[in-house]
Amino acid sequence: MKVLGIDTSTKVATIAVIDEEKVIGEYSLSKDMSHSEKLIPMVKEVLDNIELKIGDIDLFAVGLGPGSFTGLRIGVATVKSFAHLFDKPIVGVSTLEALAHNMYLNNSIIMPMLDARRDRVYTALYRFEDSKIEEIESSQILEIENIKEKLETYSSIIVNGEGSLVYREEIKKALGKKVKFASSGQNMPRGVSICELALEKYHEGKRDDLFTLTPDYIRPSQAERELKEKR
Repeated sequence: MKVLGIDTSTKVATIAVIDEEKVIGEYSLSKDMSHSEKLIPMVKEVLDNIELKIGDIDLFAVGLGPGSFTGLRIGVATVKSFAHLFDKPIVGVSTLEALAHNMYLNNSIIMPMLDARRDRVYTALYRFEDSKIEEIESSQILEIENIKEKLETYSSIIVNGEGSLVYREEIKKALGKKVKFASSGQNMPRGVSICELALEKYHEGKRDDLFTLTPDYIRPSQAERELKEKR
Protein backbone atom coordinates (compact mmCIF):
# COMPACT_ATOMS: atom_id res chain seq x y z
CA MET A 1 0.00 0.00 0.00
CA LYS A 2 1.37 3.40 -1.03
CA VAL A 3 0.57 6.38 1.20
CA LEU A 4 0.93 10.06 0.34
CA GLY A 5 0.96 12.43 3.30
CA ILE A 6 0.90 16.23 3.42
CA ASP A 7 1.12 18.79 6.22
CA THR A 8 0.73 22.55 5.73
CA SER A 9 -0.01 23.62 9.30
CA THR A 10 3.18 25.71 9.59
CA LYS A 11 5.28 27.76 7.17
CA VAL A 12 6.93 24.47 6.18
CA ALA A 13 5.09 22.47 3.54
CA THR A 14 6.00 18.79 3.84
CA ILE A 15 5.10 15.86 1.60
CA ALA A 16 6.07 12.19 1.72
CA VAL A 17 5.24 8.92 0.05
CA ILE A 18 5.77 5.62 1.86
CA ASP A 19 4.74 2.02 1.48
CA GLU A 20 4.38 -0.68 4.13
CA GLU A 21 8.15 -1.12 4.42
CA LYS A 22 10.01 2.07 3.54
CA VAL A 23 10.06 5.75 2.72
CA ILE A 24 9.85 6.19 -1.05
CA GLY A 25 10.17 9.96 -1.20
CA GLU A 26 10.01 13.05 1.01
CA TYR A 27 10.13 16.78 0.32
CA SER A 28 9.89 19.67 2.80
CA LEU A 29 10.12 23.32 1.85
CA SER A 30 10.18 26.51 3.91
CA LYS A 31 10.02 29.40 1.49
CA ASP A 32 8.44 32.83 1.26
CA MET A 33 5.56 31.55 -0.85
CA SER A 34 2.00 30.68 0.03
CA HIS A 35 1.10 27.01 0.32
CA SER A 36 -1.39 27.52 -2.50
CA GLU A 37 1.53 28.41 -4.81
CA LYS A 38 3.95 25.66 -3.84
CA LEU A 39 1.91 22.64 -2.77
CA ILE A 40 0.80 21.17 -6.10
CA PRO A 41 4.24 21.70 -7.74
CA MET A 42 5.82 19.98 -4.74
CA VAL A 43 3.49 16.99 -5.05
CA LYS A 44 4.26 16.75 -8.76
CA GLU A 45 8.02 16.94 -8.15
CA VAL A 46 7.96 14.22 -5.50
CA LEU A 47 5.87 11.89 -7.65
CA ASP A 48 7.95 12.55 -10.77
CA ASN A 49 11.17 11.79 -8.88
CA ILE A 50 9.88 8.43 -7.65
CA GLU A 51 8.19 7.65 -10.98
CA LEU A 52 4.66 7.43 -9.62
CA LYS A 53 1.40 9.08 -10.60
CA ILE A 54 -1.15 10.44 -8.17
CA GLY A 55 -3.50 7.64 -9.20
CA ASP A 56 -0.95 5.08 -7.94
CA ILE A 57 -1.52 6.23 -4.35
CA ASP A 58 -3.68 3.88 -2.25
CA LEU A 59 -4.18 6.05 0.84
CA PHE A 60 -4.09 9.80 1.34
CA ALA A 61 -3.05 11.34 4.66
CA VAL A 62 -3.17 14.93 5.86
CA GLY A 63 -2.11 16.89 8.91
CA LEU A 64 -5.18 18.43 10.54
CA GLY A 65 -3.41 20.96 12.73
CA PRO A 66 -3.62 22.91 14.85
CA GLY A 67 -1.64 25.65 13.17
CA SER A 68 -2.04 28.21 10.41
CA PHE A 69 -5.71 28.54 9.51
CA THR A 70 -5.02 29.34 5.86
CA GLY A 71 -2.34 26.68 5.52
CA LEU A 72 -4.56 24.02 7.02
CA ARG A 73 -7.47 24.85 4.75
CA ILE A 74 -5.24 24.59 1.69
CA GLY A 75 -3.65 21.30 2.73
CA VAL A 76 -6.86 19.58 3.80
CA ALA A 77 -8.77 20.76 0.72
CA THR A 78 -5.99 19.56 -1.58
CA VAL A 79 -5.75 16.09 -0.07
CA LYS A 80 -9.53 15.72 0.04
CA SER A 81 -9.69 16.59 -3.66
CA PHE A 82 -7.13 13.87 -4.44
CA ALA A 83 -9.04 11.28 -2.42
CA HIS A 84 -12.34 12.26 -4.04
CA LEU A 85 -10.97 12.34 -7.60
CA PHE A 86 -9.37 8.89 -7.37
CA ASP A 87 -11.91 7.36 -4.96
CA LYS A 88 -9.28 6.46 -2.37
CA PRO A 89 -9.46 6.44 1.44
CA ILE A 90 -8.27 9.38 3.52
CA VAL A 91 -6.97 9.61 7.09
CA GLY A 92 -6.41 12.81 9.06
CA VAL A 93 -3.61 13.06 11.61
CA SER A 94 -3.03 15.58 14.39
CA THR A 95 0.00 17.71 13.56
CA LEU A 96 0.94 17.61 17.25
CA GLU A 97 0.84 13.81 17.21
CA ALA A 98 3.01 13.82 14.09
CA LEU A 99 5.53 16.08 15.84
CA ALA A 100 5.57 13.72 18.81
CA HIS A 101 6.08 10.82 16.41
CA ASN A 102 9.31 12.51 15.31
CA MET A 103 10.63 11.55 18.76
CA TYR A 104 10.04 7.84 18.10
CA LEU A 105 10.73 5.61 21.13
CA ASN A 106 11.94 8.47 23.31
CA ASN A 107 11.49 7.53 26.98
CA SER A 108 10.50 11.01 28.17
CA ILE A 109 7.11 12.65 28.19
CA ILE A 110 6.87 14.34 24.79
CA MET A 111 5.41 17.83 24.53
CA PRO A 112 5.16 19.12 20.95
CA MET A 113 4.52 22.85 20.65
CA LEU A 114 3.27 25.10 17.88
CA ASP A 115 3.29 28.86 18.35
CA ALA A 116 -0.23 30.18 18.98
CA ARG A 117 1.11 33.74 19.49
CA ARG A 118 0.54 36.06 22.44
CA ASP A 119 2.75 33.90 24.69
CA ARG A 120 0.68 30.78 24.02
CA VAL A 121 1.30 27.45 22.34
CA TYR A 122 -0.80 24.69 20.85
CA THR A 123 0.31 21.57 22.64
CA ALA A 124 -0.53 18.08 23.88
CA LEU A 125 1.28 15.39 25.86
CA TYR A 126 2.39 12.00 24.54
CA ARG A 127 4.55 9.02 25.43
CA PHE A 128 5.57 5.80 23.73
CA GLU A 129 4.21 2.52 25.08
CA ASP A 130 5.17 -0.76 23.40
CA SER A 131 6.47 1.13 20.35
CA LYS A 132 3.14 2.95 19.90
CA ILE A 133 2.44 6.58 20.60
CA GLU A 134 -0.07 7.22 23.38
CA GLU A 135 -1.87 10.49 24.04
CA ILE A 136 -1.77 11.61 27.68
CA GLU A 137 -3.44 14.99 27.22
CA SER A 138 -5.30 16.10 24.11
CA SER A 139 -4.67 19.20 21.99
CA GLN A 140 -5.06 22.48 23.84
CA ILE A 141 -3.87 26.07 24.03
CA LEU A 142 -1.45 26.67 26.89
CA GLU A 143 -0.20 29.96 28.29
CA ILE A 144 3.58 29.66 28.52
CA GLU A 145 3.49 31.08 32.05
CA ASN A 146 1.50 28.00 33.12
CA ILE A 147 3.91 25.40 31.75
CA LYS A 148 5.59 24.69 35.09
CA GLU A 149 2.27 23.90 36.75
CA LYS A 150 1.18 21.77 33.79
CA LEU A 151 4.26 19.54 34.00
CA GLU A 152 4.98 19.48 37.73
CA THR A 153 4.16 15.75 38.06
CA TYR A 154 6.63 14.69 35.34
CA SER A 155 10.35 14.21 35.94
CA SER A 156 11.60 14.05 32.34
CA ILE A 157 10.16 16.02 29.43
CA ILE A 158 11.31 16.61 25.89
CA VAL A 159 9.82 19.45 23.86
CA ASN A 160 9.84 19.98 20.11
CA GLY A 161 8.15 22.04 17.42
CA GLU A 162 8.46 25.70 16.47
CA GLY A 163 6.82 26.78 19.73
CA SER A 164 9.69 25.28 21.72
CA LEU A 165 12.08 27.48 19.74
CA VAL A 166 10.06 30.67 20.12
CA TYR A 167 9.70 30.22 23.89
CA ARG A 168 12.93 28.36 24.60
CA GLU A 169 14.18 30.70 27.34
CA GLU A 170 10.83 30.78 29.14
CA ILE A 171 10.65 26.97 29.04
CA LYS A 172 14.20 26.57 30.37
CA LYS A 173 13.51 28.99 33.19
CA ALA A 174 10.28 27.24 34.19
CA LEU A 175 11.40 23.60 33.92
CA GLY A 176 15.14 23.69 34.49
CA LYS A 177 17.09 20.47 34.14
CA LYS A 178 14.09 18.18 33.68
CA VAL A 179 13.41 19.50 30.19
CA LYS A 180 15.30 18.60 27.02
CA PHE A 181 15.00 20.23 23.62
CA ALA A 182 14.75 18.22 20.41
CA SER A 183 17.33 18.53 17.66
CA SER A 184 16.60 20.88 14.77
CA GLY A 185 15.44 18.13 12.42
CA GLN A 186 12.76 17.05 14.89
CA ASN A 187 11.16 20.48 15.21
CA MET A 188 9.08 20.57 12.05
CA PRO A 189 6.17 18.39 10.97
CA ARG A 190 7.33 15.67 8.58
CA GLY A 191 5.33 14.08 5.81
CA VAL A 192 6.78 10.70 6.79
CA SER A 193 5.31 10.96 10.29
CA ILE A 194 1.93 11.91 8.81
CA CYS A 195 2.10 8.87 6.51
CA GLU A 196 3.19 6.39 9.17
CA LEU A 197 0.54 7.44 11.67
CA ALA A 198 -2.15 7.43 8.98
CA LEU A 199 -1.17 3.94 7.84
CA GLU A 200 -1.32 2.70 11.42
CA LYS A 201 -4.77 4.25 11.92
CA TYR A 202 -5.98 2.82 8.61
CA HIS A 203 -5.01 -0.71 9.62
CA GLU A 204 -6.91 -0.14 12.88
CA GLY A 205 -10.01 0.73 10.85
CA LYS A 206 -9.83 4.46 11.63
CA ARG A 207 -10.28 5.94 8.18
CA ASP A 208 -12.06 9.30 7.90
CA ASP A 209 -15.14 10.41 6.02
CA LEU A 210 -14.08 12.48 3.04
CA PHE A 211 -17.05 14.83 3.34
CA THR A 212 -16.87 15.53 7.08
CA LEU A 213 -13.10 15.69 7.61
CA THR A 214 -12.08 19.19 8.71
CA PRO A 215 -8.98 20.86 10.17
CA ASP A 216 -8.55 21.00 13.94
CA TYR A 217 -8.20 24.71 14.56
CA ILE A 218 -8.73 24.44 18.37
CA ARG A 219 -9.76 28.10 18.39
CA PRO A 220 -11.89 30.16 15.97
CA SER A 221 -10.15 32.11 13.23
CA GLN A 222 -9.75 35.90 13.40
CA ALA A 223 -12.54 36.31 10.84
CA GLU A 224 -14.87 34.11 12.87
CA ARG A 225 -14.08 36.02 16.07
CA GLU A 226 -14.74 39.37 14.38
CA LEU A 227 -18.05 38.11 12.99
CA LYS A 228 -19.12 36.88 16.42
CA GLU A 229 -18.26 40.26 17.99
CA LYS A 230 -20.50 42.05 15.45
CA ARG A 231 -23.54 39.95 16.33
